[in-house]
Amino acid sequence: MDDLVLCPNPLRLAAGVDAACLPFGMETARRTRAFHQGLSAYQPTPLACLPHLARALGLGAVLVKDESKRFGLKAFKALGGSYAMGLALADALGIPAQEASPARVASPEARRRLGQMRFVTATDGNHGRGVAWAARELGHRAEVFMPKGSARARVEAIRALGAECTVTELGYDDTVRLAARHAEACGGMLLQDTAWPGYEQAPLRIMQGYCTLALECLEQMDAAGLGLPTHLFLQAGVGSFAGALLAFFTAHAGKAPVACTVEPHAANCHCLSFEEGDGKPHAAAGPMDTIMAGLACGEPNPLSWQILKNHAAGGLSLGEGVAANGMRLLAAPESGDPAVVSGESGASAMGALEYLMTRESMAENRALLGLGPSSRVLVVSTEGDTNPAMYRDVVRYGRFACL
Repeated sequence: MDDLVLCPNPLRLAAGVDAACLPFGMETARRTRAFHQGLSAYQPTPLACLPHLARALGLGAVLVKDESKRFGLKAFKALGGSYAMGLALADALGIPAQEASPARVASPEARRRLGQMRFVTATDGNHGRGVAWAARELGHRAEVFMPKGSARARVEAIRALGAECTVTELGYDDTVRLAARHAEACGGMLLQDTAWPGYEQAPLRIMQGYCTLALECLEQMDAAGLGLPTHLFLQAGVGSFAGALLAFFTAHAGKAPVACTVEPHAANCHCLSFEEGDGKPHAAAGPMDTIMAGLACGEPNPLSWQILKNHAAGGLSLGEGVAANGMRLLAAPESGDPAVVSGESGASAMGALEYLMTRESMAENRALLGLGPSSRVLVVSTEGDTNPAMYRDVVRYGRFACL
């Protein structure tokens, strides 16, 4: 397979906002941010402007949201886990969602009434770390299951937050099913960032938690005089992050920007779903061996798929070297641009953008996506160096070269 493949979405709506976007509008974003502002570690993460790279790529603007600075956890995922956990605690206490705050759900009275609740999840690393951190912050217990081959550094980071962490002999999607069975058997509460029939509330709330990130981007771009992004390149594991951000910007503007999902060849379930063209989510099969561990998910989240199938321009399927080049590009930027520490999944969107804009073979795809001098492209570096050994091997020693 080529280093990068664009899979156009034949079902994209010509214009407008559909019902699937409505739970991710401005009212939701302000409510989620108000909740996050109640956490002592909350700070808006930086939005890095890369004007010299934009000029080199022939674009109007390239902006990188740096989630390596989020809550000291090096990834954005805690936004979703903390918000969903907070609302679950509010439910148990009889507090309306719009009145939930960390102070109320973690008060001494709340802890006396609830005791210590058990929250269970499956993760490739960042989501589980976010749930573990949220459980510690709010005074509860977390149990985290990880798929086989998980990086030791990510396992240890979860355990360092006081959570139980078990590495299974299963792939990611089967590990999710294991976590769900365990939560039911032990009386715990599952906090998973993907949905299935009968399990939709927690995944929806996790997605809504990501609206804090989107609102920060909107305000930071406005403060810089840039207006709205014309293009979004959004990492998609199960697709929850991609769906939430696309829904927010679509609801806010009244129409969708040109958005592409970004995923590895080994786990390109969204690209496969776009290719099928029947409007249904389709799973990727086979081993999901990729350095982009946070994107190694074979089954789309049905909630986010409803957004992506209607509003995404298509999907990008990447080879390992494209993501690795993105890491190196951000670590050693064009002269005058700020550096960003970005991990394998975090830099995949930047790697995809650079590949699209610099390869002659991509000219038709550039034209199809309308990428050019007037484009304002927003990418999110979803993680920092959450696997330090891999980051060193890629950035310092040039592993996974893509020429």
